[in-house]
Amino acid sequence: GVPVIGCDCAVCTSSDARDRRLRTSAMVEVADCRFIIDAGPDFRVQMLREGVSHITAILLTHKHKDHIGGIDDVRALNFVDYPQAVHTVHIYGSHDTCECVRKDFDYAFVENKYQGAPEIALHIIDGRTPFSVEGVEITPIAGKHSEHFDVTGYRIGPLAYLTDFKLLLKGEIEKLRGVETLVINALRYEPHHSHLNVDEAIAIAKEVGAK
Repeated sequence: GVPVIGCDCAVCTSSDARDRRLRTSAMVEVADCRFIIDAGPDFRVQMLREGVSHITAILLTHKHKDHIGGIDDVRALNFVDYPQAVHTVHIYGSHDTCECVRKDFDYAFVENKYQGAPEIALHIIDGRTPFSVEGVEITPIAGKHSEHFDVTGYRIGPLAYLTDFKLLLKGEIEKLRGVETLVINALRYEPHHSHLNVDEAIAIAKEVGAK
């Protein structure tokens, strides 16, 4: 997020609205389905800003807190129609990511949880095999955030979303060919150990033929 706490650099003290950014997330709507990709610490603010009251599922890219830290706030979506209905929020992610969610938000998964705790259903994906949510096919894209961390991107129809990638695993580039819109991280112009830089991101976009 920008500005950064305690920083007085030109960007963090800028009055330009483009220099005030929340943590990265995306909302994708297909027919009657609404998917949220990542639910970081700004999840609540983002949902309020967009006027969201119902979602179909959350797709998680990896377990870092800037991508899962806001999951507790799904409780508001659980109970938006209470008492007539309680809506379980379905969350999809890799085994490691789901285990981190289960650990960090353990109170949502205990047998005798307190009233009002988040209602969450975790769905583990293998990162390589397409899956379907309410008739919408979603193709996971497997990659590395760094040497120590895996990351999952998602292709939904003509859109692909890759965040916090450093490299794509072998064979995954084929899943991206023909996309119309490719959202891909490009952290900076200089090389970085755990994120693509601008030149690397452009090279991938050219290779897959993104329009």
